[in-house]
Amino acid sequence: MRTVPCAASLHRLGLAFLLALAVLALQARDSAARVFDPETFTLSNGMQVVVITNARAPIVTHMVWYKVGAADETTGESGNAHLLEHLMFKGTKTLGPGEFSRLIAKNGGQENAFTSYDYTAFYQTVAKDRLELAMKFEADRMQNLVLTEDLVASEREVVIEERRSRVENDPASRLRETMQAVLYLNHPYRIPVIGWKHEIEQLNAKTALAFYHRWYTPNNAVLIVAGDVTAADVRPLAEKYYGAIPARPVPQRVRATEPPQTAARRVTLESAEVRQPGLAMTYLAPSYNSADSEHAYPLEVLDEILGGGTASRLYRALVVEQGLAASVNTSYSPSALDLSSFDISASPRPGVDIEKVEAGVRAEIARLLQDGVNEDEVATAKRRLAADAIYARDSLNTAPNVFGRALTTGRSVADVEAWPDRIAAVTVEQVMAAARAVFREESSVTGLLLPKPTS
Repeated sequence: MRTVPCAASLHRLGLAFLLALAVLALQARDSAARVFDPETFTLSNGMQVVVITNARAPIVTHMVWYKVGAADETTGESGNAHLLEHLMFKGTKTLGPGEFSRLIAKNGGQENAFTSYDYTAFYQTVAKDRLELAMKFEADRMQNLVLTEDLVASEREVVIEERRSRVENDPASRLRETMQAVLYLNHPYRIPVIGWKHEIEQLNAKTALAFYHRWYTPNNAVLIVAGDVTAADVRPLAEKYYGAIPARPVPQRVRATEPPQTAARRVTLESAEVRQPGLAMTYLAPSYNSADSEHAYPLEVLDEILGGGTASRLYRALVVEQGLAASVNTSYSPSALDLSSFDISASPRPGVDIEKVEAGVRAEIARLLQDGVNEDEVATAKRRLAADAIYARDSLNTAPNVFGRALTTGRSVADVEAWPDRIAAVTVEQVMAAARAVFREESSVTGLLLPKPTS
């Protein structure tokens, strides 16, 4: 089934992004850092192409990323981007419904797609000699999608069932969805990627095709190919299949902006399905592209200091020393087109009140803001980031996902390649400035997941 990340999953995607970029800083000591060292070019119709050579196996990952996601939907049509992602597998003028997937599988490949707030991506992993086949099919559905009301109605029910199973039947997902809706007062990030059920029910072939014709064009897409190929291999195929598709005007991605936030918010969800209470805290935070973007790299370091495994501050304090929590984690991803968030989650040990865990987390944040971090903590965090990603380049799928997220959210190949240098330059003072900017109660939401009391 095509997958759509929930709000919290989007932020967890940032961990993979962070790890993928954190190639050993030792490589950058004497010269500018080079992470994946891609080859790039642009087709005459404006489609950007990135090729990352990885010759460890005779296979390739072929991805097309569109610079459009759920946050670009028309008001009242939530879920349209995600539904269209599903519908892209339903046939074209030359391929019948499901035939794309059947032919990829017949040729030994795997394929899927995913939708986020800022992008939609389609990918196939195939043997290198099947790259042309994958490219031919993907280019076909970029311009020749065919939809009927019957096809849309059937797939709409699939999406509604997906929402039911992944959100409505999962208390933790319902809590995250509500917290996301409360965190953003005005920005479309408050609306779930999968959509609100009552709006999904109103989507149809007309709304899907309008979205398709508005955004799905080569000059609004990025082609990324990683594996046992070079740009010399990819360019003639890209020009043959994608280069033949005419460019079309694309609307500006105009989104509502977030007003100043002045009040902390609190969400409590009680459910008989909950067996283990949970605490979630989320703070509005900058991204690489937003105002205050100078805090993005320091926040990545702070994320590692506070929640980066068993050596982190929160784990040592709440799990090891105080024995309050069974687990505690943080998550921060700056790879959004607009704003981001810094998230903290924790589960109490059996018999421990969730209020004590919350108090413990807040005490650690207060201690951070009062006493600060030290040089050793910052240096150790940087080393851990690098060590965690030492094998990042071995993965066939890591690089295309890193570049796809970056290039669809306003960043460049050079930004990706410069990541080690920029992380290496983060100072104690910058980490503390970022902490003070983000850990503000008036721009936060606290969520409690509790068992429903029995009477």
